[in-house]
Amino acid sequence: MTAPASPPEILKRLRTETRPYHDALEQNSFNQELTAGTLTWEATERFLAKMYGFLQPYEAQLRQHLFPATWDVAHRYRAHLILRDLDTDAASLPLCPAMPPLHTWPQLLGAMYVVEGSTLGGQVITRQLAKADISLRNYFNGYGAQTGPMWKSFCHLLSEAASETNQDEIVQSASRTFQHLEAWLNQP
Repeated sequence: MTAPASPPEILKRLRTETRPYHDALEQNSFNQELTAGTLTWEATERFLAKMYGFLQPYEAQLRQHLFPATWDVAHRYRAHLILRDLDTDAASLPLCPAMPPLHTWPQLLGAMYVVEGSTLGGQVITRQLAKADISLRNYFNGYGAQTGPMWKSFCHLLSEAASETNQDEIVQSASRTFQHLEAWLNQP
């Protein structure tokens, strides 16, 4: 029996070097209430509205780039799922100003690492929401049963796209994305 392959260098670096920003992001009031078992529909609604405000401009930047078909980027757009959960239209939700730049391939990869990784967290949140008797079936569900395979596919594609010359920029972009999302979620 062979030992499992270790993660590619870029995935190790992303996990390690963005950990402080990921941890800080998870300290938002929504996650704290969720963990404490005191979550309300109103807090969930505020969090989803903020996430829409971040995802919509992020996805608008993604749409400006051409991706190989193997990335299945159109399937990865998820802001519209929040609109279904909130049963509202986009015009009623505030948008995050001044998104981090996604002009280069490494910048795109770093930001995608953050947003794609959130689909895994959404799976955990879905279970916790059920305990709070809050039934949401769209955004937090990620890709449903395909969440794990979609994440693995993303990690594989990211690893193939990373090189010694662009890893620093990928990690910097992921770090900036975590920081920007945290600041946006914590804005009143």
